[in-house]
Order: sequence, then C-alpha cells, then structure tokens
Amino acid sequence: MSTWTPPSAQERQAILRRTRSVAMVGASPNPARASNFVATYLLGSTGFDVYFVNPNASEILGRPVYPSLDALPVTPDLVDVFRRPEDLPDVLDATIAATRPVASLAREGASTFWTQFGLYDEELAERGVEAGLTVVMDRCLKVEHARFHGGLHLAGFDTGVIRARKR
Repeated sequence: MSTWTPPSAQERQAILRRTRSVAMVGASPNPARASNFVATYLLGSTGFDVYFVNPNASEILGRPVYPSLDALPVTPDLVDVFRRPEDLPDVLDATIAATRPVASLAREGASTFWTQFGLYDEELAERGVEAGLTVVMDRCLKVEHARFHGGLHLAGFDTGVIRARKR
C-alpha cells in the first residue's frame, strides 16, 4: 500500500516559491520537444537558474549542457525530469546523491524531484520521500509556474483574458 500522497496545489506553490535553481534532466535542443518548450519558458518567465542535463548535447538555447547531475557547477534545488519511465530510478538515485545531510534535521542540496506529465511511479515517489526529497509526479513545471504566477487559473486554463461571452 502506498504512503506517498502527491503535494497539494498549495504545497506545489510553496515548492516553486522556495526554488532558486532547476536542473532539467533530459532537456532537448530540439525545439519540437516539450523539454525545449519548458526550458524556453523557464528562462524567459521565471527567476530560476536553469541547468540542462543531457549527455548527448553540448548546448541548448545558447547555454551549456552537462552530461549528468553530478557534473553541474551547483546542486539544484529542483530536478525536473524529461526521461522515459524506465530511466526514472537512475535519475532518482542521482538526485538523492545530490542531496547532502548537513545536520540531523537539515539538508543541503536538491530538495525536490519533479516528473513531467505521464511520469508517475508511487514506489519511486516513496523512495524519494524516504531519502528526504519532496516528490511531485505527473505535473508540468511550466504549467504549474504559470498557474501560480497569473498565467493560468488555479482550476485550469481559464485565465479570464479571453471570453466567449460579451460583457
């Protein structure tokens, strides 16, 4: 039986408020890929320091790309995953390795493991939580950021900017 519960909207908003740096694992230089679209949004619409991780690319959107999480020049606050489901355990292991306990109740380093739409594994989420991470699954970081920063309504895409009815 699963003990992990997905973070509520308020908890996801708090995660985004405390996040300063994001590592996008599986980021793609191909503009047709979702990760590239999300990367473009994060760079242009947030204050996050964004780092790209992909062993098969050297540059994305004019920025350097790192072959692995442990090759990054910083330890990111949030690891956003754009990989196949079978790759998630290895990415979680790398995220856990990027988390360093500094005192009995304190941690330094990665605090959130976030997977994109379609990536959901409760056992993996439980393992992440047991390692001290906050785990968000099957959610788009871009959509969530836009929702909490005026780009989307909390209930969905109705921002009230475009209306079908005359006022």
